Amino acid sequence: MQFSESWLRTMVDPSMTSDELAHMLTMSGLEVEEVEPVAPPFSGVVVAEVREVVKHPDADRLRVCQVDAGTGTLLNIVCGAPNVRAGMKVACATVGAVLPPGADGKPFNIKLGKLRGVESQGMLCSAKELGLPDEADGLLDLPSDAPVGQNFRDYYQLNDLKFTIKLTPNKADCLSVLGVAREVAALTGSVLKQPAWQPVATSIDEVLPVRIDAPDLCGRFAGRIISGLNAKAPTPAWMKQRLERSGQRPISALVDISNYVMLELGQPTHVFDLDKIKGGLAVRWGKPGESLRLLNGNTVAIDDWIGVIADDKEIESLAGIMGGDATAVSLETQDIYLEAAFWHPAAIQGRARRFNFSTDAAHRFERGVDFAATVERIERITALIVEICGQPGKTQVGPVDDHVVNLPARAPVTLRTARAAKVIGVPFDDAQIADIFTRLGLQYTQGEGTFSVTPPSYRFDIEIEEDLIEEVARVHGFENIPALPPVAANAIRIAPENTRSLFTIRRQLADADYQEVVNYSFVEQAWEEDFAGNSDPIRLLNPIASQMSVMRSTMIGSLIANVRYNLNRKVARIRVFEIGAVYLRANTTQDGPLSVAGYDQPKRVAALAYGPVVEEQWGQTARNVDYFDVKADLETLFAPKKLTFVKVEHPALHPGRSAAILLDGRQVGVIGELHPRWQQKYDLPLAPVFFEADAAALQQVGVPSYREISKFPAVTRDLALVVKQDVAAQALVDAFEAEKAGNPVCNILQVVVLFDEYRGKGLESDEKSLAFRFTLQDTQTTLQDDQVDAAMNAFVAAAGRHHGARLR
Repeated sequence: MQFSESWLRTMVDPSMTSDELAHMLTMSGLEVEEVEPVAPPFSGVVVAEVREVVKHPDADRLRVCQVDAGTGTLLNIVCGAPNVRAGMKVACATVGAVLPPGADGKPFNIKLGKLRGVESQGMLCSAKELGLPDEADGLLDLPSDAPVGQNFRDYYQLNDLKFTIKLTPNKADCLSVLGVAREVAALTGSVLKQPAWQPVATSIDEVLPVRIDAPDLCGRFAGRIISGLNAKAPTPAWMKQRLERSGQRPISALVDISNYVMLELGQPTHVFDLDKIKGGLAVRWGKPGESLRLLNGNTVAIDDWIGVIADDKEIESLAGIMGGDATAVSLETQDIYLEAAFWHPAAIQGRARRFNFSTDAAHRFERGVDFAATVERIERITALIVEICGQPGKTQVGPVDDHVVNLPARAPVTLRTARAAKVIGVPFDDAQIADIFTRLGLQYTQGEGTFSVTPPSYRFDIEIEEDLIEEVARVHGFENIPALPPVAANAIRIAPENTRSLFTIRRQLADADYQEVVNYSFVEQAWEEDFAGNSDPIRLLNPIASQMSVMRSTMIGSLIANVRYNLNRKVARIRVFEIGAVYLRANTTQDGPLSVAGYDQPKRVAALAYGPVVEEQWGQTARNVDYFDVKADLETLFAPKKLTFVKVEHPALHPGRSAAILLDGRQVGVIGELHPRWQQKYDLPLAPVFFEADAAALQQVGVPSYREISKFPAVTRDLALVVKQDVAAQALVDAFEAEKAGNPVCNILQVVVLFDEYRGKGLESDEKSLAFRFTLQDTQTTLQDDQVDAAMNAFVAAAGRHHGARLR
């Protein structure tokens, strides 16, 4: 909501500065997002009159003007504007004036000079040269009654400010200057001066037949016929000025008047060209197959979810959103049908967004418009139309045809004084709350410690007791609520020793050169199908954007989007991680403090690496990150726990370069390289490597325990075994560990690692050689060769017994 301070002060003028006014509005819940001047600073510009214009002796495009600037003597000014003429009132920059900066960013100083040999004692200004919004070419043409010699800033009210208020959706009553003025009057106690006008007397009995077929769409529909108008009449300067300072572009008198009343009183209206309406009007729901060409030039398809206004032949308007092109007024229009209605908010909500645009009318109607003042608003716009576009002896005004079919019921809402004091944390008595309700214009009946408030027709945000408590807090002033320490006892609890925080995990990943990202939990449906194989994701009822319509069940889509974002900005090496929730269907989940029935919301830790394994440097050969680099980071994250990895098929990952992450035999995540199909689809030059693991598994750590360190030397033995190609190295390691646990001879094994793999000459085509290094050590004595040999023979036998391995 944008408006000028001067317009607001015509309705309520509190004794406070602009900064104080902005602060007060913000602290009452109407956040003032921006306060900016209506024009850039300049000085030395006055209202002047061009008395004489002659051709420049040495330039065809220049004119020499005699200008009265109120100094007592005429100024000789050379001007090249095509619209300069004798008798014209203009803005004149006198010698010494400073104009707004030009293209070079420097202020423009007006000096005495000569143009092609003729002295010029100033400059006649266009709107652009003064930094004002005006699409007209040439000089700024002022009204004939502009006082010569007056400071132009004062005459044009350029010392004004534009307020931009960021309203919450419930404050529909403040989507007008009158609504904001009502708030200011309530907050300051200043007198509210509502716009006044005299209803125009009717001169004809003609009405347009109207039928409301959908009372669930339209609760009230009022209109009247006005004929014999001059649509070419200019919009008054004061109205154009207020519209421009409210972010509206003046178009024509009839359109401007409609927009002006919407901004002034909050009631959107529509003006039909009466001659273009066939028969009467019907307010109804649309029908599949219908379409309408709108005022913005778009043609939209209609169905039974969209409300429309139609005549006997075709649809003429989208109800509460935008009029149609077929009945739009033009400069040739003489007869109009003026319409104002109350559309039920639920019948308008979401309709404009469906067509990918928004209108000021829809913005107001979907939040709620004053349904009791519809006729009053019709009278206001009628008075302005007759005043500006009326023609004496020709203009005729018909009666207001008001159809009331289904208005909202205003049920009383009860507020308890004790409850308000408890919630706000400030002691209130009945007299204070009664004063606040009176200032807000809320009708109430009072009991002992209770108030029964009937919401006004323009307040759609008062439905429950908490809404009234909010009103009390707003008017009392949020900054007047003292900051008090909590009264509940606080106990500092020591975290369990076998649990680490998510912050610790974040720090470890950051130490491993990953950067944290925070993504929306709302994702594209295609991501769920591609990366999770999920064809039935959890859908949002009201997504914030069409491409964010489902809840994620995996984080890989978000991280791939992060990679693409960075690649588009020429970042070659990317290492990112995220800790957050995923959303799964779970019939066993019940409602609880942190759970929702039917849905599981586990936290996951996901990380992705892309590009070079390290930044480019002289001491290490450049190579791209691979599966084993990320696997090492993952194992470090879980240490001292040991992970095992088992080949797995995953919709997002490369079928030969991916694995399930197992901890104590239980799957806790997946790791792997992105599938080539998705690498191509999402236009990635390299394949990123990714892992996703349960945060709960990462948070659980073992409690440190003492273990004796052997004082005796360790023995290392290398063992090369030939096995079939399909035997995994992990399977052999598992066999060695099982032998250690079941054979006392082998309990001297400390560590076994794979250090070599060979395929080729000397082996069959379906065989491979795996070389392991065993570290053997005893805590009680120095190992003897026979002990070592016995253990190694047992390991070879176990490998042969379980996996058909033989010594190479």
